Amino acid sequence: MHTYSIIIIIIIIIIIIIIIIIIIIIIKYAIDCVHNYTSTYVRKQGYNWTKKKHWYEHVPKSAETGQGGNVTILWNQQVQTGRTIPNNKPDIIIRDNEKGTCMLIEVAISGDRNVIKKEAEKFLKYKDLTIEIQRV
Repeated sequence: MHTYSIIIIIIIIIIIIIIIIIIIIIIKYAIDCVHNYTSTYVRKQGYNWTKKKHWYEHVPKSAETGQGGNVTILWNQQVQTGRTIPNNKPDIIIRDNEKGTCMLIEVAISGDRNVIKKEAEKFLKYKDLTIEIQRV
């Protein structure tokens, strides 16, 4: 009787581990899809650096240059500033040397009810970084 209890507990633990692994894979896939969709949106804004036909085929590099070197797109790169800032690694940075602009893009996956809250959190999170980039 005692042996069956241990076997059942082990099976339950294995099932829980498998479920956790599946959830992690789904979240990773969702984040990759959001990044790829975001890159399509960015490309439609005029920053055309990839020749892929479908958004889901694009695999971002850590840094890509487009439009004759005028635009640089960075993925998951830290921003070096004159002072230490704890939140200095947005998901995507688009630096347009011709226009003299720098766009920070932070991706979040949230429910419909949390969109405004998540947006406010992201603005506050990168406020110091935005100020430092504007100083340069």
